[in-house]
Formats: sequence, C-alpha cells, structure tokens
Amino acid sequence: MKEYSTVIKSKSSLFDLRFQEAWNYRDLLLLLVRRDFVSFYKQTILGPIWFFVQPLFTTITYVFIFGNLAGISTEGVPQPLFYMAGITAWNYFAECLTKTASVFKDNANIFGKVYFPRIIMPLSIVLSNLVRFAVQFFLFSLLLLYYSFSKGEFLGNYTLLFFPFIVLQLALLGLGSGMLISALTTKYRDLAFLLTFGVQLLMYSTTVVYPLSAAPEKYTWLIALNPMTSILEGFRYAFLGQGSVSVEMIGLSWGITLTLFIVGVIVFNRVEKNFVDTV
Repeated sequence: MKEYSTVIKSKSSLFDLRFQEAWNYRDLLLLLVRRDFVSFYKQTILGPIWFFVQPLFTTITYVFIFGNLAGISTEGVPQPLFYMAGITAWNYFAECLTKTASVFKDNANIFGKVYFPRIIMPLSIVLSNLVRFAVQFFLFSLLLLYYSFSKGEFLGNYTLLFFPFIVLQLALLGLGSGMLISALTTKYRDLAFLLTFGVQLLMYSTTVVYPLSAAPEKYTWLIALNPMTSILEGFRYAFLGQGSVSVEMIGLSWGITLTLFIVGVIVFNRVEKNFVDTV
C-alpha cells in the first residue's frame, strides 16, 4: 500500500502534538528564523548592535537605581555582573513569551492562505530569539571574564555543565506560556493588553533585580514558586557562584515548565483549526 507524506484529517487526538510533521517542515522553520532576524533590523541604523545596546543600558540603569539608590544586596557579586545575568536570561524568556502570545494575530493573513504546521511559527520565534540570547550572553561572558581576571579567579563552578538545560527550560517555559496565551487571546482580546504590563510585573516578582536571599522571609516561598526564580538563581550560581537554589526548587520549576509546555501545545493545536473565524 502506498504511503503518503501528508494526510489531512478532519479530527485528531487531543494529545497528538504533531512534532513529526513540524520536523518535516524544518526548511520552512529555518527560513522563518532568517526572515525574523533580517526583517527586524533591516531598516535600522545600528542593526544588530541593538543586541548589545539594550542589555548594556538596562544594566547601567539597574546598577544606578537598585544597586546605588535602593542599596539592594547582590550577595557580594559585582553589581554589573549580577544584573547582566538576570537581564540576559529574563530577556530571552520575555521575548519568547510576548512574541509567541501574539502569533495568531500577527500571522492571520499567512495562516488563512496556505497550510503548514502552525506550531512552526512559535518555534521560529524561539529559535530567532535564541540568536539574540547568544549575542547578549557573549556580552555577559566578556563582562564575566573581565571580573574573573581582575579578581584572579573564575567565579563559576561545575554546575556550568547544566547550562544547556537552563537555556532549554527558558525556551520551553516561554514557548508553552506563549502558546497558551495566544490560544486564549483569539477569543479574549483583553489578555493581549494584560500581557503588556503583566510581563513587567512578573519581572519584579522574579529575582532579576534582587537575590532570593534578600526577599522578606514570609514571601520567599511565594517567589520560589515562580519557575523563573529557580532558573535565574541557577544561572547565577553556575556563572557567579552565588544563588539560592535547591533540588526541590529545580524539580518544582521543571514540573511547572513541562506542564505549561504540554498544555500550551495541546491548546494551541486545538485552537489553530478554527481561530481564523475569531481573529
């Protein structure tokens, strides 16, 4: 019996995540990544230099406001390094979340004209932002080397080996949360407005500008429930040798991340079939 490369069905299982179909369209995925990267900076004067400008000026602002004016402790870590670490990790998560959350609205014209696995779009967002993350991480690495040489010792430790898993968790958390919100915004437009300032509020409930040890003891457990807290504390511990992280926190963070990712993919695949009627 002849096997077909593509089979269109009227119904599919709720748990059919269709990753194999997405893999078959990997050439399109790479094309979209290139498009996102080129089109965003094509008509800018500084171009990719914005990758460096944004985290650099944000770090300087945080050092002045939170480090000097507010006097928030950084656990003995040089302030520029502490804030740059948080900004680098947070920016990747926030960009994946906000851009994936609007994927249906931003690509409604394309979705209505041609068929391809819709999950390709959010995957392309995660991969294109990974390029930006790599550039900003390079800037963080230069700063880390500078302080390491000035102190005569490397600030990191053996947990650097787990860095790929930290990046993977950032991608899965941003992708899953973004797909879940994108599916809901097709019917509830208010979520799009809520997201714009909700991400900023979420940042201040995460240890981006302060260490977990500096939080009031009665709120520590609540901040630790945020999956991004474990990621940021683990990121700082791996590269800077300071961070409040435990096996329990990591396990809880990964459990929430995987749950959001699986639920996000399922809801996204269900909504994509009829979202054109509501967008």
